[in-house]
Amino acid sequence: MIKKVTINTLKKIKEEGRKFSVLTAYDYSTAKYIDEAGIDVVLIGDSLAMVALGYETTHSVGVDEMKIFTKAVAKGVNRALVVTDMPFLSYHADVSEAIKNCGEMIRLGANAVKIEGYSQYILQVVTRLTETGIPVMAHLGFTPQFLNSLGGYKIQGKTKEAVDEILQQAKDLEKAGAFSVVLEMVPQESAKYISENLSIPTISCGAGKYCDAQVLVSDDVFGKYSEFTPKFARKYGDMKEFIIDCAKKFDEDVKTGKFPAETEVF
Repeated sequence: MIKKVTINTLKKIKEEGRKFSVLTAYDYSTAKYIDEAGIDVVLIGDSLAMVALGYETTHSVGVDEMKIFTKAVAKGVNRALVVTDMPFLSYHADVSEAIKNCGEMIRLGANAVKIEGYSQYILQVVTRLTETGIPVMAHLGFTPQFLNSLGGYKIQGKTKEAVDEILQQAKDLEKAGAFSVVLEMVPQESAKYISENLSIPTISCGAGKYCDAQVLVSDDVFGKYSEFTPKFARKYGDMKEFIIDCAKKFDEDVKTGKFPAETEVF
């Protein structure tokens, strides 16, 4: 019997000084394969706005779209913890709406939700979600949903004051009930300091090797999305070329009459 990864599993991993892995998935088969590979957390990232739907930023994806992808991914996962990224404006209007939208993701198969940013209101949302039984993964540092407010894709936590501020925010989110926190585009030394001073696991998204986990967009890892690759992403395959090559071979076989063969017809 497969032992399911839970938020307690991740806490234990941190306490034991080990690491865990996080990858995004947006469809049933990809989720199934990365789960079988041993990935510990599968994130339905709002990055699907760009890599799956062709939008320019994460701002364009909505709750209804995230529901479809959450349901598909959850069906493919047996072992990993499934986390849904809550999209822009899905938890910002009021706490009741936040609980409703996050609860829908849990109902469709997610085990937790991820919420970006920090404010007294966000702390209230995290507290209420946790009280409702919805685990929350926090997200600090560079927060894509606040791209316009941050003035672009800028590294966060480059000064002692800025690092202390992120650490205090993380501690507040931990106190509110967050079970982990993503640190995005934070200098490695800053992320190390933050990680060492938190009880909950930290997940690096371009924040160096000293966090308790690493997260990447699967399309970057597989070499499928070619429009833009972050500095911190590592390409382990070349699915773009593989897909093009397979499609070219199929096209040629169709046009030369090689497909279908006698074994492929009724």
